Parts: sequence; structure tokens; C-alpha cells
Amino acid sequence: MSKVEEFEELRPLLFSIAYRILGSVSEAEDAVQETWLRYDASTTRPVSVKSFLSATVTRLAVDVLRSARVRREEYAGPWLPEPLLDDPYEEPARAAELSDSVSMAVLLLLERLSPLERSVFVLRDVFAFGFDEIAAAVGRSEAACRQLLVRARRHMREGRPRFEADRRERQELARRFFEALARGDVDGLQRLLSADVRIVGDGGGKAPQLARTVAGAGNVARLLAAVHPLLRLVGITFEPCEVNGQPGAVFHDRDGRVLLVLVLDVLDGQIATVRSVINPDKLGHLGPVADAWAVDREVKRARRRKQ
Repeated sequence: MSKVEEFEELRPLLFSIAYRILGSVSEAEDAVQETWLRYDASTTRPVSVKSFLSATVTRLAVDVLRSARVRREEYAGPWLPEPLLDDPYEEPARAAELSDSVSMAVLLLLERLSPLERSVFVLRDVFAFGFDEIAAAVGRSEAACRQLLVRARRHMREGRPRFEADRRERQELARRFFEALARGDVDGLQRLLSADVRIVGDGGGKAPQLARTVAGAGNVARLLAAVHPLLRLVGITFEPCEVNGQPGAVFHDRDGRVLLVLVLDVLDGQIATVRSVINPDKLGHLGPVADAWAVDREVKRARRRKQ
């Protein structure tokens, strides 16, 4: 097998590792491409190509994460991961764990970890790498990696919700949510929301948004029910789909360009968080991106005409 074939066979795994460390599709793709360049330039064949490439992409992702954390601290408003519609890496025996590990809720928990804790947790608990491989990837001893994993698991346990919905329950709740959203049904929406539900928007200061954060079932239901009919008036449509392994939807303008992505967290039979990503820098990998400011102007004109 040629170098190119070996690399392409492992590309899905490498991207999935980098994305979970970085929470960014574009940065993960850059890390994978740099991994290929380093592998292609190497003159010696590693004992294990998988271990070598995984270690390389991990080190590159950790380096990027260290600089990204500074930018995220200065980010305008709430920061959310770049939405991922399809995780390219599949392992049927561990499908549930892989899906859970890429959810926005988990990725945001991972933000609490140090870069080394995050990489060790991802390699061990998500992809089941051995401690010898992990130690080589992060440049620490196996004993140090075990301690990093203990700390990472503790932080993750502390932040995880106590009740999580199964896949079928999530899908049914999402179906009812998007039907109520399409109708602009305040009561229908409110029945599906937890009392302390939040809607969190990520515009990054580069797009208008519903609100940075709105809390409470009544407030969130009224906001969603008021805004969506106006969006529909200016040609905005949405397509329910899985986003980061969770129920969500992609919204498009009348020309089919991506306006925003909505993601739902379902806990204990209700929707606990609605996350909206409208920052255009985080949507380009999904296709051509809409001009959110132009849509906002259209919506305001439509609102004035209705008054």
C-alpha cells in the first residue's frame, strides 16, 4: 500500500481526533493536511503508521488549541464549536460513545480541560488508544498520562448532566419541536422546554443573532415563535438533521445559502438548551454562506409591514 493510500485510509480517524481536540472543522482539516505533509516528507517508515499519524495530528492539534484558547477568551459573546453534520470516522461497536463525544455539550465540557488533559481524554476514552501510544503522542510518561486522564474524567463527570435522553426520545422530541417552530406555536414549544431552558447564540460579533443568551421556557418559546414566522416571510427555510450527533437543523436563505445551524440538547425528556451558530466563519464548510446582515434587514422590514 502506498503512502497516499495508507494516509487516506486513516484520514477519517485523524480528522475525528483533531476535531474533538479543537472543536473546529477548519482547524481540524488544517491539522490533518499538515500531518500528511509531514508524513509525506518523512524518509523512514514508522512501525505503526496509525500510531505515527495519530501522534502527529494530536501534537499539531494541541499546539493549535493552546493559541486558540487565547482567542476564545477574547471572543465576542458565547463561543460554540463549529457544527459538524457528519463524523467521518465510524466504529459500529462504539457508535454511541463516538456520537456522544462529538456533541456540543461534551465539546464545551472539554473546553474546561487543559490541552494535554483534553488530548489524553480523547485518545483514551473516545478512541481507546493504549497508554504507550498516548504517551508518545503527548510527550509525557505513561504514568503522567494516567494522572492526566484521572483529572480529565473527574472534570467531565462534574460537568455532565445527571439524566441523558436516548436517541429515539431525542428524535421524537426534536420532531415535535420543529413542527411547533414551523407553526409559531408558543404553547407547543413551551411544553417541550425545561423550565430553565436556555437559548445560546454564537455570532462572534460577525452576524446578528436572536440573543446571546435567553433563559426560561416562556421567554425562549416566545422568542422562537416570534422570530421564525418573520424568517419564513423572507424565504428562510430549515431542514432538520443531526448536528454533532444531536437533533438540530440547518437554516437556508431563499438562494439555498446557509444562514445558521440550530442544535438541541435533550435531557430528562425535555429540551434543556437550544444552541444557535450564525457566525459565518463557522459555517463555510457546510456550503455557501448567507449574508446574515441582509437577512436581518429584510426581517426588520417584514416586521414593520406587519405592524
